[in-house]
Amino acid sequence: MALTGRAALLAALGTLPVGIWEPSWTGILAVNIPLALACACDFALAAPVRRLGLTRSGDTSVRLGEAADVTLTVTNPTSRPLRARIRDAWPPSSWQPGTEVTASRHRLTIPPGERRRITTHLRPTRRGDRQADRVTIRSYGPLGLFARQGSHNVPWTVRVLPPFTSRKHLPSKLARLRELDGRTSALTRGEGTEFDSLREYVPGDDTRSIDWRATARQTTVAVRTWRPERDRHILLVLDTGRTSAGRVGDAPRLDASMDAALLLAALASRAGDRVDLLAYDRRVRAQVQGRAAGDVLPSLVNAMARLEPELIETDARGLTATALRTAPRRSLIVLLTSLDAAPIEEGLLPLLSRLTQRHTVLVASVADPHIEHMATARGNTDAVYEAAAAAQAQTERHRTAEQLIRHGVTVVDATPNDLPPALADAYLALKATGRL
Repeated sequence: MALTGRAALLAALGTLPVGIWEPSWTGILAVNIPLALACACDFALAAPVRRLGLTRSGDTSVRLGEAADVTLTVTNPTSRPLRARIRDAWPPSSWQPGTEVTASRHRLTIPPGERRRITTHLRPTRRGDRQADRVTIRSYGPLGLFARQGSHNVPWTVRVLPPFTSRKHLPSKLARLRELDGRTSALTRGEGTEFDSLREYVPGDDTRSIDWRATARQTTVAVRTWRPERDRHILLVLDTGRTSAGRVGDAPRLDASMDAALLLAALASRAGDRVDLLAYDRRVRAQVQGRAAGDVLPSLVNAMARLEPELIETDARGLTATALRTAPRRSLIVLLTSLDAAPIEEGLLPLLSRLTQRHTVLVASVADPHIEHMATARGNTDAVYEAAAAAQAQTERHRTAEQLIRHGVTVVDATPNDLPPALADAYLALKATGRL
Protein backbone atom coordinates (compact mmCIF):
# COMPACT_ATOMS: atom_id res chain seq x y z
CA MET A 1 0.00 0.00 0.00
CA ALA A 2 1.12 3.54 -0.69
CA LEU A 3 -0.36 6.94 0.08
CA THR A 4 -0.01 9.29 -2.87
CA GLY A 5 1.06 12.90 -2.83
CA ARG A 6 -2.44 13.92 -3.93
CA ALA A 7 -3.96 12.50 -0.73
CA ALA A 8 -1.37 14.24 1.43
CA LEU A 9 -2.02 17.52 -0.36
CA LEU A 10 -5.79 17.24 0.14
CA ALA A 11 -5.29 16.45 3.84
CA ALA A 12 -3.06 19.52 4.24
CA LEU A 13 -5.45 21.82 2.36
CA GLY A 14 -8.43 20.58 4.39
CA THR A 15 -6.67 20.84 7.76
CA LEU A 16 -5.29 24.35 7.15
CA PRO A 17 -8.61 26.26 7.30
CA VAL A 18 -9.75 24.12 10.25
CA GLY A 19 -6.60 25.12 12.11
CA ILE A 20 -7.27 28.79 11.35
CA TRP A 21 -11.02 29.08 11.95
CA GLU A 22 -12.00 26.07 14.12
CA PRO A 23 -8.90 24.50 15.73
CA SER A 24 -10.42 21.40 17.32
CA TRP A 25 -10.38 17.65 16.96
CA THR A 26 -13.90 17.80 15.65
CA GLY A 27 -12.85 19.98 12.75
CA ILE A 28 -9.86 17.79 11.95
CA LEU A 29 -11.96 14.64 11.99
CA ALA A 30 -14.61 16.33 9.85
CA VAL A 31 -12.00 16.82 7.14
CA ASN A 32 -9.93 13.65 7.44
CA ILE A 33 -12.69 11.05 7.88
CA PRO A 34 -14.20 11.73 4.43
CA LEU A 35 -10.69 11.75 2.99
CA ALA A 36 -9.92 8.42 4.67
CA LEU A 37 -13.14 6.93 3.27
CA ALA A 38 -12.22 8.21 -0.20
CA CYS A 39 -8.76 6.61 0.14
CA ALA A 40 -10.32 3.31 1.22
CA CYS A 41 -12.67 3.33 -1.78
CA ASP A 42 -9.77 4.24 -4.07
CA PHE A 43 -7.72 1.36 -2.68
CA ALA A 44 -10.61 -1.06 -3.15
CA LEU A 45 -11.08 -0.01 -6.78
CA ALA A 46 -7.38 -0.32 -7.67
CA ALA A 47 -6.44 -3.46 -9.58
CA PRO A 48 -4.67 -6.03 -7.35
CA VAL A 49 -0.98 -6.31 -8.12
CA ARG A 50 -0.46 -9.93 -7.09
CA ARG A 51 -2.85 -11.28 -9.73
CA LEU A 52 -1.13 -9.61 -12.65
CA GLY A 53 0.72 -11.82 -15.13
CA LEU A 54 4.20 -10.77 -16.29
CA THR A 55 6.43 -12.33 -18.95
CA ARG A 56 9.58 -11.19 -20.73
CA SER A 57 10.93 -11.42 -24.26
CA GLY A 58 13.56 -9.68 -26.32
CA ASP A 59 17.34 -9.65 -26.68
CA THR A 60 19.43 -12.18 -24.80
CA SER A 61 22.84 -10.89 -25.91
CA VAL A 62 24.34 -7.59 -27.00
CA ARG A 63 27.81 -6.28 -27.76
CA LEU A 64 29.29 -3.87 -25.27
CA GLY A 65 28.35 -0.31 -26.23
CA GLU A 66 25.27 -1.31 -28.21
CA ALA A 67 21.61 -1.18 -27.14
CA ALA A 68 19.39 -4.12 -26.15
CA ASP A 69 15.59 -4.11 -25.89
CA VAL A 70 13.78 -6.28 -23.35
CA THR A 71 9.99 -6.38 -23.62
CA LEU A 72 7.81 -6.87 -20.54
CA THR A 73 4.26 -8.11 -21.20
CA VAL A 74 1.77 -7.26 -18.43
CA THR A 75 -1.57 -9.09 -18.38
CA ASN A 76 -4.50 -7.80 -16.33
CA PRO A 77 -6.82 -10.77 -15.59
CA THR A 78 -8.93 -8.82 -13.07
CA SER A 79 -12.24 -7.05 -13.58
CA ARG A 80 -10.75 -3.65 -12.74
CA PRO A 81 -8.70 -1.40 -14.99
CA LEU A 82 -5.00 -1.17 -14.14
CA ARG A 83 -3.53 2.30 -13.78
CA ALA A 84 0.07 1.69 -12.86
CA ARG A 85 3.59 2.94 -12.60
CA ILE A 86 6.16 0.22 -13.19
CA ARG A 87 9.83 0.08 -12.27
CA ASP A 88 11.79 -2.54 -14.21
CA ALA A 89 14.93 -2.91 -12.09
CA TRP A 90 18.30 -3.98 -13.56
CA PRO A 91 21.88 -3.67 -12.26
CA PRO A 92 23.31 -0.12 -12.46
CA SER A 93 25.78 -1.14 -15.19
CA SER A 94 22.84 -1.89 -17.51
CA TRP A 95 22.52 1.78 -18.45
CA GLN A 96 24.70 4.75 -19.17
CA PRO A 97 25.23 6.86 -16.02
CA GLY A 98 22.31 9.21 -15.36
CA THR A 99 19.80 7.44 -17.62
CA GLU A 100 18.52 4.77 -15.21
CA VAL A 101 15.44 6.66 -13.99
CA THR A 102 14.02 7.46 -17.42
CA ALA A 103 14.90 4.03 -18.85
CA SER A 104 13.52 1.84 -16.06
CA ARG A 105 10.24 3.59 -15.16
CA HIS A 106 7.04 3.28 -17.20
CA ARG A 107 3.38 4.38 -16.99
CA LEU A 108 0.74 1.91 -18.06
CA THR A 109 -3.04 1.63 -18.33
CA ILE A 110 -4.60 -1.79 -19.07
CA PRO A 111 -8.35 -2.41 -19.37
CA PRO A 112 -9.75 -5.54 -17.65
CA GLY A 113 -8.81 -8.80 -19.34
CA GLU A 114 -6.26 -7.24 -21.69
CA ARG A 115 -2.48 -7.05 -21.91
CA ARG A 116 0.08 -4.44 -22.82
CA ARG A 117 3.78 -4.46 -23.65
CA ILE A 118 6.45 -2.07 -22.46
CA THR A 119 10.05 -2.05 -23.64
CA THR A 120 13.07 -1.38 -21.44
CA HIS A 121 16.06 -0.08 -23.39
CA LEU A 122 19.39 -1.27 -21.99
CA ARG A 123 22.84 0.03 -22.91
CA PRO A 124 25.30 -1.91 -20.70
CA THR A 125 28.63 -0.43 -19.69
CA ARG A 126 30.34 -3.69 -18.63
CA ARG A 127 30.78 -7.16 -20.07
CA GLY A 128 29.16 -10.19 -18.48
CA ASP A 129 25.64 -11.29 -17.59
CA ARG A 130 23.13 -8.61 -16.64
CA GLN A 131 20.25 -10.23 -14.76
CA ALA A 132 16.88 -8.56 -14.27
CA ASP A 133 15.85 -7.71 -10.71
CA ARG A 134 12.28 -7.34 -9.45
CA VAL A 135 9.50 -5.60 -11.33
CA THR A 136 7.76 -3.26 -8.88
CA ILE A 137 4.20 -2.19 -9.72
CA ARG A 138 2.19 0.56 -8.06
CA SER A 139 -1.52 0.24 -8.98
CA TYR A 140 -3.63 3.39 -8.48
CA GLY A 141 -7.35 3.81 -7.94
CA PRO A 142 -9.50 6.11 -10.09
CA LEU A 143 -9.05 9.06 -7.67
CA GLY A 144 -5.28 8.67 -7.43
CA LEU A 145 -5.35 8.90 -3.62
CA PHE A 146 -4.17 5.44 -2.62
CA ALA A 147 -2.24 2.68 -4.40
CA ARG A 148 -1.53 -0.99 -4.10
CA GLN A 149 2.15 -1.91 -4.45
CA GLY A 150 3.91 -5.19 -4.99
CA SER A 151 6.83 -6.84 -6.77
CA HIS A 152 7.20 -9.72 -9.20
CA ASN A 153 10.30 -11.73 -10.01
CA VAL A 154 10.47 -12.05 -13.79
CA PRO A 155 13.88 -13.62 -14.59
CA TRP A 156 15.77 -12.56 -17.70
CA THR A 157 19.47 -12.45 -18.56
CA VAL A 158 21.22 -10.34 -21.16
CA ARG A 159 24.79 -11.40 -21.90
CA VAL A 160 27.04 -8.47 -22.75
CA LEU A 161 29.66 -9.62 -25.26
CA PRO A 162 33.06 -8.08 -26.05
CA PRO A 163 32.69 -5.27 -28.59
CA PHE A 164 35.21 -6.70 -31.12
CA THR A 165 36.12 -3.24 -32.41
CA SER A 166 39.12 -4.66 -34.28
CA ARG A 167 36.87 -6.40 -36.84
CA LYS A 168 37.34 -3.31 -39.04
CA HIS A 169 40.85 -4.67 -39.78
CA LEU A 170 39.58 -8.06 -40.92
CA PRO A 171 38.98 -7.24 -44.63
CA SER A 172 42.55 -5.99 -45.15
CA LYS A 173 44.04 -9.01 -43.36
CA LEU A 174 41.88 -11.39 -45.40
CA ALA A 175 43.12 -9.69 -48.57
CA ARG A 176 46.69 -10.31 -47.44
CA LEU A 177 45.77 -13.93 -46.67
CA ARG A 178 44.37 -14.37 -50.18
CA GLU A 179 47.65 -13.04 -51.60
CA LEU A 180 49.58 -15.61 -49.57
CA ASP A 181 47.19 -18.29 -50.73
CA GLY A 182 47.68 -17.38 -54.40
CA ARG A 183 44.04 -16.53 -54.98
CA THR A 184 44.64 -12.99 -56.28
CA SER A 185 46.53 -11.59 -59.23
CA ALA A 186 49.38 -10.60 -56.92
CA LEU A 187 50.81 -14.14 -56.73
CA THR A 188 53.44 -14.63 -54.04
CA ARG A 189 56.18 -16.96 -55.25
CA GLY A 190 58.08 -19.33 -53.06
CA GLU A 191 56.08 -18.65 -49.87
CA GLY A 192 54.51 -21.34 -47.74
CA THR A 193 55.48 -24.99 -47.53
CA GLU A 194 52.49 -26.87 -48.98
CA PHE A 195 52.71 -27.71 -52.71
CA ASP A 196 49.82 -26.17 -54.64
CA SER A 197 50.24 -26.52 -58.41
CA LEU A 198 52.55 -26.23 -61.43
CA ARG A 199 52.64 -23.33 -63.85
CA GLU A 200 54.78 -22.06 -66.67
CA TYR A 201 58.01 -20.29 -65.79
CA VAL A 202 58.09 -16.49 -66.26
CA PRO A 203 61.16 -14.27 -65.96
CA GLY A 204 61.76 -13.32 -62.37
CA ASP A 205 60.66 -16.63 -60.84
CA ASP A 206 62.96 -18.22 -58.31
CA THR A 207 64.94 -20.88 -60.17
CA ARG A 208 64.87 -23.06 -57.08
CA SER A 209 61.14 -23.54 -57.69
CA ILE A 210 61.66 -25.17 -61.10
CA ASP A 211 60.29 -28.71 -61.25
CA TRP A 212 62.78 -30.45 -63.55
CA ARG A 213 60.83 -33.69 -63.82
CA ALA A 214 57.69 -31.86 -64.95
CA THR A 215 59.83 -29.75 -67.31
CA ALA A 216 61.25 -32.91 -68.90
CA ARG A 217 57.74 -34.15 -69.67
CA GLN A 218 56.67 -30.99 -71.49
CA THR A 219 58.09 -28.40 -73.84
CA THR A 220 58.07 -25.49 -71.36
CA VAL A 221 59.80 -24.90 -68.04
CA ALA A 222 57.46 -25.63 -65.12
CA VAL A 223 57.75 -24.14 -61.65
CA ARG A 224 56.08 -25.18 -58.42
CA THR A 225 53.75 -22.81 -56.60
CA TRP A 226 53.26 -23.04 -52.87
CA ARG A 227 50.58 -22.05 -50.47
CA PRO A 228 50.58 -21.51 -46.72
CA GLU A 229 49.86 -24.51 -44.55
CA ARG A 230 46.28 -25.29 -43.59
CA ASP A 231 44.67 -27.16 -40.73
CA ARG A 232 47.26 -25.96 -38.22
CA HIS A 233 46.39 -25.69 -34.55
CA ILE A 234 46.41 -22.31 -32.79
CA LEU A 235 45.97 -22.02 -29.03
CA LEU A 236 45.06 -18.57 -27.71
CA VAL A 237 46.09 -18.27 -24.05
CA LEU A 238 44.67 -15.32 -22.10
CA ASP A 239 46.47 -14.44 -18.88
CA THR A 240 43.68 -13.33 -16.51
CA GLY A 241 45.97 -12.68 -13.52
CA ARG A 242 46.59 -9.37 -11.75
CA THR A 243 48.60 -7.82 -14.60
CA SER A 244 45.55 -8.05 -16.86
CA ALA A 245 43.59 -5.82 -14.46
CA GLY A 246 45.75 -2.76 -15.12
CA ARG A 247 43.76 -0.13 -16.96
CA VAL A 248 45.04 1.15 -20.28
CA GLY A 249 42.89 4.09 -21.26
CA ASP A 250 39.29 3.38 -20.33
CA ALA A 251 39.47 -0.44 -20.19
CA PRO A 252 41.54 -3.18 -18.52
CA ARG A 253 44.39 -4.78 -20.43
CA LEU A 254 42.35 -7.96 -20.59
CA ASP A 255 39.77 -6.28 -22.83
CA ALA A 256 42.42 -5.17 -25.30
CA SER A 257 43.92 -8.68 -25.29
CA MET A 258 40.51 -10.21 -26.00
CA ASP A 259 39.97 -7.83 -28.92
CA ALA A 260 43.30 -8.86 -30.46
CA ALA A 261 42.54 -12.55 -29.85
CA LEU A 262 39.16 -12.26 -31.61
CA LEU A 263 40.70 -10.70 -34.73
CA LEU A 264 43.35 -13.42 -34.86
CA ALA A 265 40.74 -16.13 -34.36
CA ALA A 266 38.56 -14.76 -37.15
CA LEU A 267 41.53 -14.58 -39.51
CA ALA A 268 42.91 -18.02 -38.62
CA SER A 269 39.54 -19.75 -38.97
CA ARG A 270 39.17 -18.21 -42.47
CA ALA A 271 42.66 -19.52 -43.26
CA GLY A 272 41.57 -23.08 -42.48
CA ASP A 273 43.35 -23.37 -39.12
CA ARG A 274 41.85 -24.75 -35.93
CA VAL A 275 41.57 -22.25 -33.06
CA ASP A 276 41.20 -23.04 -29.35
CA LEU A 277 41.05 -20.73 -26.32
CA LEU A 278 42.43 -21.05 -22.81
CA ALA A 279 41.97 -18.40 -20.09
CA TYR A 280 44.08 -19.07 -17.01
CA ASP A 281 45.51 -17.49 -13.85
CA ARG A 282 45.63 -20.10 -11.08
CA ARG A 283 42.93 -22.22 -12.63
CA VAL A 284 41.10 -22.46 -15.93
CA ARG A 285 38.64 -19.58 -16.23
CA ALA A 286 37.40 -20.37 -19.74
CA GLN A 287 38.18 -22.96 -22.38
CA VAL A 288 36.98 -23.48 -25.95
CA GLN A 289 38.10 -26.54 -27.90
CA GLY A 290 37.20 -28.42 -31.05
CA ARG A 291 34.83 -25.92 -32.62
CA ALA A 292 34.10 -25.91 -36.33
CA ALA A 293 35.31 -22.94 -38.37
CA GLY A 294 31.88 -21.32 -38.50
CA ASP A 295 31.33 -21.72 -34.77
CA VAL A 296 34.74 -20.56 -33.53
CA LEU A 297 34.08 -16.84 -33.26
CA PRO A 298 30.64 -17.08 -31.56
CA SER A 299 32.05 -19.61 -29.08
CA LEU A 300 35.04 -17.41 -28.24
CA VAL A 301 32.92 -14.28 -27.83
CA ASN A 302 30.49 -16.12 -25.57
CA ALA A 303 33.31 -17.55 -23.44
CA MET A 304 35.07 -14.19 -23.12
CA ALA A 305 31.91 -12.32 -22.11
CA ARG A 306 32.12 -13.41 -18.46
CA LEU A 307 35.89 -13.17 -18.05
CA GLU A 308 37.15 -10.68 -15.49
CA PRO A 309 40.73 -10.02 -14.30
CA GLU A 310 41.60 -11.78 -11.05
CA LEU A 311 43.73 -9.89 -8.53
CA ILE A 312 46.09 -12.83 -7.99
CA GLU A 313 49.51 -13.74 -9.36
CA THR A 314 49.36 -16.02 -12.37
CA ASP A 315 50.73 -19.51 -11.79
CA ALA A 316 53.18 -19.78 -14.71
CA ARG A 317 53.90 -23.45 -14.04
CA GLY A 318 50.22 -24.34 -14.05
CA LEU A 319 49.61 -22.23 -17.17
CA THR A 320 52.44 -23.99 -19.02
CA ALA A 321 51.27 -27.45 -18.00
CA THR A 322 47.66 -26.71 -18.98
CA ALA A 323 48.73 -25.29 -22.35
CA LEU A 324 50.81 -28.41 -23.07
CA ARG A 325 47.87 -30.67 -22.21
CA THR A 326 45.53 -28.59 -24.39
CA ALA A 327 47.96 -28.66 -27.35
CA PRO A 328 49.49 -32.18 -27.43
CA ARG A 329 50.72 -31.79 -31.04
CA ARG A 330 52.79 -29.03 -32.59
CA SER A 331 50.85 -25.77 -32.47
CA LEU A 332 51.13 -22.03 -32.47
CA ILE A 333 50.67 -20.89 -28.87
CA VAL A 334 49.71 -17.21 -28.63
CA LEU A 335 50.17 -16.01 -25.05
CA LEU A 336 48.49 -12.68 -24.36
CA THR A 337 50.12 -11.40 -21.19
CA SER A 338 52.15 -8.47 -19.89
CA LEU A 339 55.82 -7.72 -20.52
CA ASP A 340 56.45 -6.70 -16.92
CA ALA A 341 59.94 -7.83 -15.98
CA ALA A 342 59.16 -9.64 -12.72
CA PRO A 343 56.34 -11.96 -13.93
CA ILE A 344 58.26 -12.85 -17.10
CA GLU A 345 61.72 -13.36 -15.59
CA GLU A 346 60.56 -15.17 -12.45
CA GLY A 347 57.57 -17.02 -13.88
CA LEU A 348 57.62 -17.64 -17.63
CA LEU A 349 61.28 -17.64 -18.68
CA PRO A 350 62.38 -20.66 -16.59
CA LEU A 351 59.54 -22.71 -18.15
CA LEU A 352 59.72 -21.35 -21.68
CA SER A 353 61.89 -24.13 -23.05
CA ARG A 354 59.09 -26.65 -22.37
CA LEU A 355 56.88 -24.71 -24.77
CA THR A 356 59.40 -23.79 -27.46
CA GLN A 357 60.74 -27.36 -27.79
CA ARG A 358 57.40 -28.57 -29.06
CA HIS A 359 55.51 -25.45 -30.24
CA THR A 360 55.92 -22.10 -31.93
CA VAL A 361 55.33 -19.46 -29.26
CA LEU A 362 54.13 -15.89 -29.79
CA VAL A 363 53.82 -13.47 -26.88
CA ALA A 364 51.52 -10.45 -27.35
CA SER A 365 51.36 -7.63 -24.83
CA VAL A 366 49.35 -4.42 -24.46
CA ALA A 367 51.51 -1.31 -24.18
CA ASP A 368 50.29 1.81 -22.41
CA PRO A 369 49.99 4.74 -24.86
CA HIS A 370 50.24 7.15 -21.93
CA ILE A 371 53.81 6.01 -21.33
CA GLU A 372 54.69 6.81 -24.95
CA HIS A 373 53.17 10.26 -24.48
CA MET A 374 55.11 10.77 -21.25
CA ALA A 375 58.37 9.80 -22.96
CA THR A 376 58.05 12.73 -25.38
CA ALA A 377 56.96 15.29 -22.79
CA ARG A 378 59.19 18.30 -22.14
CA GLY A 379 58.78 21.90 -21.03
CA ASN A 380 59.09 21.84 -17.25
CA THR A 381 60.74 19.89 -14.46
CA ASP A 382 57.79 17.57 -13.84
CA ALA A 383 57.56 16.70 -17.54
CA VAL A 384 61.26 15.87 -17.68
CA TYR A 385 60.99 13.55 -14.68
CA GLU A 386 57.93 11.88 -16.26
CA ALA A 387 59.85 11.42 -19.50
CA ALA A 388 62.73 9.82 -17.63
CA ALA A 389 60.39 7.43 -15.82
CA ALA A 390 58.66 6.54 -19.09
CA ALA A 391 61.98 5.92 -20.83
CA GLN A 392 63.05 3.60 -18.02
CA ALA A 393 59.78 1.66 -18.26
CA GLN A 394 60.18 1.32 -22.02
CA THR A 395 63.76 0.13 -21.63
CA GLU A 396 62.66 -2.58 -19.20
CA ARG A 397 59.96 -3.76 -21.62
CA HIS A 398 62.44 -3.86 -24.51
CA ARG A 399 64.91 -5.83 -22.39
CA THR A 400 62.20 -8.32 -21.41
CA ALA A 401 61.15 -8.67 -25.06
CA GLU A 402 64.76 -9.30 -26.13
CA GLN A 403 65.06 -12.06 -23.54
CA LEU A 404 61.99 -13.75 -24.99
CA ILE A 405 63.28 -13.35 -28.55
CA ARG A 406 66.58 -15.01 -27.59
CA HIS A 407 64.52 -18.03 -26.49
CA GLY A 408 62.94 -18.26 -29.94
CA VAL A 409 59.71 -16.45 -29.10
CA THR A 410 58.01 -13.97 -31.43
CA VAL A 411 57.04 -10.83 -29.49
CA VAL A 412 54.32 -8.32 -30.38
CA ASP A 413 54.18 -5.25 -28.13
CA ALA A 414 51.72 -2.55 -29.17
CA THR A 415 49.10 -0.13 -27.86
CA PRO A 416 45.46 -1.29 -27.59
CA ASN A 417 44.50 0.15 -30.99
CA ASP A 418 47.57 -1.25 -32.74
CA LEU A 419 47.81 -4.65 -31.06
CA PRO A 420 45.08 -6.49 -33.05
CA PRO A 421 46.46 -5.68 -36.53
CA ALA A 422 50.04 -6.18 -35.34
CA LEU A 423 49.19 -9.63 -33.95
CA ALA A 424 47.39 -10.54 -37.19
CA ASP A 425 50.43 -9.43 -39.20
CA ALA A 426 52.72 -11.56 -37.04
CA TYR A 427 50.47 -14.59 -37.65
CA LEU A 428 50.51 -13.97 -41.41
CA ALA A 429 54.30 -13.62 -41.38
CA LEU A 430 54.67 -16.95 -39.57
CA LYS A 431 52.27 -18.56 -42.03
CA ALA A 432 54.07 -17.14 -45.05
CA THR A 433 57.44 -18.47 -43.91
CA GLY A 434 56.08 -21.91 -42.98
CA ARG A 435 56.84 -21.61 -39.25
CA LEU A 436 53.41 -22.72 -37.99
